[in-house]
Amino acid sequence: EVTLVQSGGGAVQTGESLRLSCTAAKFTTTVYCMAWFRQFPGKEREGVAVIDPDGTTSYADFVKGRFTISKDNSKDTLYLAMDSLKPDDTAVYFCAAQNMPPGRPCTLATMEYGRSQGHNYWGQGTQVTVSS
Repeated sequence: EVTLVQSGGGAVQTGESLRLSCTAAKFTTTVYCMAWFRQFPGKEREGVAVIDPDGTTSYADFVKGRFTISKDNSKDTLYLAMDSLKPDDTAVYFCAAQNMPPGRPCTLATMEYGRSQGHNYWGQGTQVTVSS
């Protein structure tokens, strides 16, 4: 069974940094589209950043220039480096993976579609709290 195990997160102050990790089991990061989502209380998960099997990345506007998504294929591990954190970044963060059907690109939009259709695999979630 495909599993994603997250680590990292915690509580920091405004302007500080955190790194999240997500290690995959039973699949390889060289094949799957992978992404980070976050969820505020009472809201749906929203896409933060995505990385395709070839390593191409894209970001939601609200994290551009502050967050960096990356992966280490030798460790089947996904990362999210978060810099210049703000209180508005306080949320539960989830990693996600999907083996996209042929012809469907790996983008934030397609991963969010996958969320709505139940196609994504998910990590267990980790709390990030940023205080002012």
